[in-house]
Amino acid sequence: MGIRAVLFDVGGPLDTEVLSEAIVDRQIHEALAACGVVVDQDAISMASDWAVAAFAPDAYRAMIWRLSGGDAARAEEVFRIFRAGADARYAERGGFELRPGIAGLLAELHGRGLLLGLAANQYARAVEELDRHGIGQYFAHREVSGHHGYRKPDVRLFLRACEDLGVEPAECIMVGDRVDNDIAPARLLGMRTVLLRAGRHFAQQPRSLDEVPDFEVRTVEEMRTAIGRLLDR
Repeated sequence: MGIRAVLFDVGGPLDTEVLSEAIVDRQIHEALAACGVVVDQDAISMASDWAVAAFAPDAYRAMIWRLSGGDAARAEEVFRIFRAGADARYAERGGFELRPGIAGLLAELHGRGLLLGLAANQYARAVEELDRHGIGQYFAHREVSGHHGYRKPDVRLFLRACEDLGVEPAECIMVGDRVDNDIAPARLLGMRTVLLRAGRHFAQQPRSLDEVPDFEVRTVEEMRTAIGRLLDR
């Protein structure tokens, strides 16, 4: 069965989130301090590494739990304060941090007749950001979790994209930056997979052979090559 579609996570492949993640760490630090928990950057980095290695569905919530010392009430209050800063975080970074070169790759794939879709845990406004950066036009499937309520690693998010595009999972390539949320569920459905090693989940490792991606890449050029090889199979 040939490849007809390519699905992209938003955070990572399309949006580098470099500034966003730095702001997240600072806001977690501030929320902890507001609740009487004093930590340094090393502690935050260690909590991040722990959350990623543990395949925590919500890395930020897991980090806060760890840094709160397992105090449930305190962790909940810290997370409430952190969550309340979402709009300020979004405004401070000025929206998406478009990955250099990704627009050209999307244009090429679209020009080859491939169907492009989104497979992302994002607010619905993410699609407006894609349009603002001139890349929304390339996506035939323009829904994220904020539209339908499914959140990765729930395979229904991927199946919703396939249904919208009129393709079978085996006809898709999934491009994402997380083993747990992107590669594992996509492989479960029979999709080909490309793992972008970038961002907070850079060092996340598969737990079994079933979660090993077809290709690991670090740049858009490597992504282009990997997708090309999968299309030629």
